[in-house]
Amino acid sequence: MKYRLLIFVTFLQLTARAQQLSPNVQASVVTVEPGEELYSSFGHTGLRIYDPAQGIDRVYSYGTFDFRTDNFYVKFLQGTLPYLISVADMYRTVYAYQYENRTIKEQVLNLSQGQKQRLFDALELNLRPENREYRYKFFYDNCATRPRDRLAQACGDSLRWVTAVDTTKSYRDWMNDYLGRHPWSRMGMNLGIGYPSDVRTSAWEAMYLPNNVYAEIAKARIRTPDGRTMPLTASSSTVFQALPTAGPNAVLAFLTSPNVVLGLLFAVVLLVTQRHRRNGVRGFGLDRALFAFTGVWGWLLLLLWVATDHGVTAWNAAILFMNPMHLPLIFWVTRQKNPAVIRNYFLITAVLILIFFGYSIVFHYVYGFTFYLLTLLLRSAHHVRFNPIAVGRSAHATT
Repeated sequence: MKYRLLIFVTFLQLTARAQQLSPNVQASVVTVEPGEELYSSFGHTGLRIYDPAQGIDRVYSYGTFDFRTDNFYVKFLQGTLPYLISVADMYRTVYAYQYENRTIKEQVLNLSQGQKQRLFDALELNLRPENREYRYKFFYDNCATRPRDRLAQACGDSLRWVTAVDTTKSYRDWMNDYLGRHPWSRMGMNLGIGYPSDVRTSAWEAMYLPNNVYAEIAKARIRTPDGRTMPLTASSSTVFQALPTAGPNAVLAFLTSPNVVLGLLFAVVLLVTQRHRRNGVRGFGLDRALFAFTGVWGWLLLLLWVATDHGVTAWNAAILFMNPMHLPLIFWVTRQKNPAVIRNYFLITAVLILIFFGYSIVFHYVYGFTFYLLTLLLRSAHHVRFNPIAVGRSAHATT
């Protein structure tokens, strides 16, 4: 028994010594540029601890998740999917992002021995099974904010941030800067997030994006124990430069863009509506299809607001035009014989669409769905102005 206890104590002592970093240890921030796929559109931030004397070369990454998680898709939609911190050596990290052809940059940090040790200890503590999981928040707690926070905690009040990014942008503005290659996803994400995303970000808040973390670290200063200040970054290098690639077919991308597809929908509905007006009919079948489809998406937006924990889907103005009550109200209204009921329903609908349209212009996110707004507005105006008697008289005068 004593022999076993001695082995255990010795093992603990060796482990403790192994966790003490050598004086030549380097701590650095690894920034990965955005990739082609949607999931990689915003880039990635990792923290590297490199201590060859101790045989340590670890890149710590937040934002990992496990597809094998029970009820994965339900938890993902609810915003309750657990995310993890993971670790890999630099070779494997570089290989993985080289395979995706994504530029990798590294900033070696001017940290004291104590600061490097605190950073390493915090990362290792986070890596323990009982501490690995955390609740991911797209804007507030992600793969970029967590490395930033660990670094700030290790440095304490000796770290001085200098604003390096545009502080006139909102969370939504920053997000849209990275989604140009995914117009349908950009449209969907803009419709799915609410007022919290329209808040202007400080430089600290803008560091929810890896490139902004990189820019802020490049400008930051740190105070040494003797009172001097120096740049936080000791050196910067590009570990891997992405190779030029052929972009998507420009013509095909244009023809399949939301503006073109929904513009064609608007053109077809405009022609059909003109025919309805000439014939003096309301054409409720078209409205049932359009507004029921809109109502389905309205219910989805409402569920994202009240039944999830994403933190940015609340107070969503898009519900003004994607009104969940269109389903089932559109079927009830279109069966009414009272013209006043029909007119008031579509008048209220038109007013709500115009209010949302103004809101979206103010907060700069009319991305792709303008023609859909105009389509709904066109059908609403058709019913508000509908007068079968006047249409009948006009047709009689013509004949």
